Amino acid sequence: MSPNTHLLTDLEVARFIVNGYHMVELDLPDGVHEHIAEQLDALTSNPGDGITDTVPELRQVLEANAVTGALTSLLGAEYTVGPHRHWHCKEPHTGTLHWHQDATNNRDSRIVRCLGLYYPRTVTPDMGPTMIVPGTHFRNAPTDRMATYTNIRGQIPLAVKAGTIAFTHFDLWHGTAANRSNIKRHMVKFSFSRSKDNTSPTWNHDPANLNDHRNWNLREKAATVGDILTFANPLGVSQSDHYKERAIRNQCWNDLMGSSIPTPLD
Repeated sequence: MSPNTHLLTDLEVARFIVNGYHMVELDLPDGVHEHIAEQLDALTSNPGDGITDTVPELRQVLEANAVTGALTSLLGAEYTVGPHRHWHCKEPHTGTLHWHQDATNNRDSRIVRCLGLYYPRTVTPDMGPTMIVPGTHFRNAPTDRMATYTNIRGQIPLAVKAGTIAFTHFDLWHGTAANRSNIKRHMVKFSFSRSKDNTSPTWNHDPANLNDHRNWNLREKAATVGDILTFANPLGVSQSDHYKERAIRNQCWNDLMGSSIPTPLD
């Protein structure tokens, strides 16, 4: 049987565990993304959870093959779409960076929740892009303390093409930069949850990818599942912290594999 091209690969799942995000460019019919953006432009109030009723074309985003493939890979085939969704509009010439983690300070060391951040219009660096810090999803910080942070080493602006959706671990640190342009920057946020534990991989898994020996000389150039989970260090943390993160990564991988016997990735 040929692999499902919309499911993630072993390497993509490993990188999500380490970095906390995965980007997808949606292949929807011509004009859909711009039509969504134009409807958002015209809104005079925020419908909150009712945004998909106000802009019904957003359901095409949730039903896109690339979306269901990514979510099946990360949360299992019976993932649920949360009732909470929200339209974030960054008005021209507004705002400064404000870091936060969603929900309460009760964080996930397993992959049980994800956010989907959808951008119907191309976002340039001056339009107030969402900012993320790869590797922070296993690090809990009080929101009032995070609010005092400014730029963080390793932060990435989501300057993306129209029709991009960024899937992030629910706890990834994120914020919004200032919009210095004359264009409204739109993002619609969705939430997704796991409904049951995996009993086997739900992505395009190849068991041969676990047979590679660790290459201690590659480090940050890691290109195999084991090396990515062992050596990748997007935050550049010290060995003691990296050891703890590596243990959480292996726990995440083993949970996704659905195995009660740890996979020898160390």
